[in-house]
Amino acid sequence: NVIGAAAEDRAVAALEADGYQIVTRNWKRDLGELDVVARDGDILVFVEVRSREDDEHGHAAEMVSWQKRGKVTKVAYLYLVLEKPAYDQCRFDVVAVTGDSVEIIKDAWRG
Repeated sequence: NVIGAAAEDRAVAALEADGYQIVTRNWKRDLGELDVVARDGDILVFVEVRSREDDEHGHAAEMVSWQKRGKVTKVAYLYLVLEKPAYDQCRFDVVAVTGDSVEIIKDAWRG
């Protein structure tokens, strides 16, 4: 989806501007997909990107339901098992793209 891809590009640009190093994008397995895997210093970060054209129906961050968090958490564990990245800590962030606004929400939930 073109709108989603554009929002993800904006999210990645915001992450990089904030000092994140992108490890991979759109890591897919049968269980699901990770939008972005990045490093924020020594921390391995699993980033969920959500977007809305405007805030008429709420902020993009509100779209990350507990079900979605659970699914992303499971896929993140699979990533750790299969890819075996070096890490001391990991966390879950959300990048909310709402209209022209791009907001990075660090440590959005605990896995």
